[in-house]
Amino acid sequence: MGRRKRPGAPLLFALGAVVLLLSASWSLCAGVSGYSLWDMLSSLLSGGGTAAHILLYVRLPRTLAALAAGAGLAVSGAIIQTVLANPMAGPSIVGVNAGAGFAVALCLALFPTGAAFLPLAAFAGALGAMLLISFVARKTWASKTTLILAGVAINALLGSASDAVFTLWPDALLGASAFKIGSFAGVNLRTLLPAVALIVLALALALCLGNEMDILALGDDTARSLGLPVSRTRFLLLLCAAALAGASVSFAGLVGFVGLIVPHALRLAAGGESRRLLPLSILYGASFTLLCDTACRLLFAPYEFPVGIALSFLGTPFFLWLLLRNRRRRAHD
Repeated sequence: MGRRKRPGAPLLFALGAVVLLLSASWSLCAGVSGYSLWDMLSSLLSGGGTAAHILLYVRLPRTLAALAAGAGLAVSGAIIQTVLANPMAGPSIVGVNAGAGFAVALCLALFPTGAAFLPLAAFAGALGAMLLISFVARKTWASKTTLILAGVAINALLGSASDAVFTLWPDALLGASAFKIGSFAGVNLRTLLPAVALIVLALALALCLGNEMDILALGDDTARSLGLPVSRTRFLLLLCAAALAGASVSFAGLVGFVGLIVPHALRLAAGGESRRLLPLSILYGASFTLLCDTACRLLFAPYEFPVGIALSFLGTPFFLWLLLRNRRRRAHD
């Protein structure tokens, strides 16, 4: 099959790399402590000190967390939109994030010392929610809008289940409000590194399945005629999406809309071909989340504005615009 190259794709990759580098540098340099990146590096090379401690235990983990969560959620959204054939889908819309959040809350309630298992628990919860919404999509042949409504219902159900855990086990999750809103404050390497490892593995698998994802997007019948094992491929892609969203939620909380805004905008700019869409989602998802987090950290300094709220302010109008745009298209058809 011939594939038309988009002239803007190389420019998008170059711009994404530059924005990612600048946003990471800004995150490491900016802070209320007043220490510059040079001060912190000098302190680190001279044997340690307050500046080095801030770099190693505050700014570096937070920057890595925002980068990993942004990349993971954006690629998860790109996969979900392709598998469900719905540009309005995303991990925070169809209940995937909520499933991961419920599993995290339940794991901490039953195993208070099992923080190392949070990425696996979040992955299991996200996978369960993803399989449920995929089952609804396949069995009911629902319209795109109906499928979104089903996802919203699942999202509300799992959110209520998490609230029930917080009510029955008040000590299950310290800082439950921050987790439910979504924030990178207080993240540490002990809980971050296992989740980042899972995100990296899932990203690698998703990139390897890019061609299969493009064939699956043609429809089940066409994919089967081309020799693609549809059920196995769909399950592997859902596995990737669940791992990416679940691992991100395990340390970032219920950060929403990254998996909707970034891949949808990139589809408009670069098309839906996976060999462009997935790497671009990594670059721009990481940059977008990191820029939002850094801005929220500095906007009301020394107080911090939760990044989850800022993303909701950005994502809700975008989602409503998608709904109206989809409605206008159906009216013209």
